Amino acid sequence: MRILLINPPYRTLTSTVGVGHQVPLGLIAVGGPLIDAGHTVRLLDAECLRLDDERIVEAVRAAAPDVVMTGHAGSTPAHPVCIRMLRAIRHALPSVTTVYGGVFPTYHASAILAAEDAVDFIVRGEGEATALDLITALASDADDDALADVTGVSRRANGRIVTNPDRPPLRDLDAVRRGWELVEDWDRYRCFGLGRAAVVQFSRGCPHRCTYCGQHDFWMRWRHRDPVAFVDEVEFLYREHDVRFLTLADENPTTLPRVWRRVLEELAARALPVRIFATIRATDIVRDEAILPLYRDAGILYVLMGIESTDAAVLAQVRKRSTPREDFRACQLLKAHGIFSVIGHIVGLGDERWSSLWRAARVLAAYDGDYLNAMYVTPHTWTPFAAAQSARPLVELDQGRWDYRHQVLAEPHLRPWQLFLGVKCLELHFHLRPRRLWRLFTADAFRRRQALWCQAHTFAVWLGEIASFLTSRRASGARTL
Repeated sequence: MRILLINPPYRTLTSTVGVGHQVPLGLIAVGGPLIDAGHTVRLLDAECLRLDDERIVEAVRAAAPDVVMTGHAGSTPAHPVCIRMLRAIRHALPSVTTVYGGVFPTYHASAILAAEDAVDFIVRGEGEATALDLITALASDADDDALADVTGVSRRANGRIVTNPDRPPLRDLDAVRRGWELVEDWDRYRCFGLGRAAVVQFSRGCPHRCTYCGQHDFWMRWRHRDPVAFVDEVEFLYREHDVRFLTLADENPTTLPRVWRRVLEELAARALPVRIFATIRATDIVRDEAILPLYRDAGILYVLMGIESTDAAVLAQVRKRSTPREDFRACQLLKAHGIFSVIGHIVGLGDERWSSLWRAARVLAAYDGDYLNAMYVTPHTWTPFAAAQSARPLVELDQGRWDYRHQVLAEPHLRPWQLFLGVKCLELHFHLRPRRLWRLFTADAFRRRQALWCQAHTFAVWLGEIASFLTSRRASGARTL
């Protein structure tokens, strides 16, 4: 069959003026098995190409696919964009079968199918095996008998919505090949000023159950690839496509210390000129203090730590299983070993006041990390946090702005403009500290270039968010979650 994978035209300040556009790994992962099964597959990156719905329809018409598949890593805020795009495709090309996957549609499959005639099938959970089985069923026999056996799919049959049984998680992550040949122009994907970039994944899942996060339930259990096979893919991307920067998409790659060390050793042994951005728990950085030189030798340049709050009571409330003392220690260790630390801080997990914002500013400055990613708590409906906040008023009704960059839930003690001002001042206080600015000019040439590049792009995003706030309207708070 002819299949067109579409990365929807969901755009953020982070991708347009921040770190840069990322390859759509989820669609590339779905495409590999389809290609290997003999199907004709093409990827249309409408996000990177900045296509509107009209131009997307033109591209779909030119490709003449039997099936269009779409989904996005930014699943909740990207949902309105995906639906708008699929409606346009259905209106212009009603014979094309549409398939939608990702985290948000996984948890809202029945509601989406009930509301949207433009969606024919929803792939729930991991998509590689499910998408292949669905296409096989459509190619061989489009009637209900063939489709009924495809686990992990929600669909319509005889005028009603049918939820097929869940598909178990993949046991062997190396059994499915990523379809890197689908990327038509690698020069479109450049991040952190370090050249061509890709997103890779060593493991899936997370054993922790933080209340605001749904990764544990979506992936079901933590699994990892063979370390050698994973590094083989890294080397392939460098040698075949000149990829120089990688974002590790793992939720928690360091879960098993022995396996993680094997990955680091394999990367270090090959000495590839590839830099890596990884998300790692602060507690695991502290645990790995003795092997942090190996992190650096493996190419890890940036570590994002979801510190989330500087308040120990809030960390315990959201089941973070970390402490401010460990967070402080992790920042100091990364700095000592020449690795940039990016602190993830979430506003709104607790009861925010001017005093809590000022306390956070002082503690974060004491951590002395390199960059701060200040976010607003986003109540994804499938998380325990959202269930606990069901009576809390909403100040943002546009789901397209439920992206961690906009306030969604009202604060009882701060109006939206006050919280926004507090967050912007928090960011300024962190990034303009004299000690941090001094490091910009005392580091070696490479680190200085990186720091200045990040500083400039961080400021561009900061200004863009101010402009967005000033030109948008907030809800009255009459509606609740």
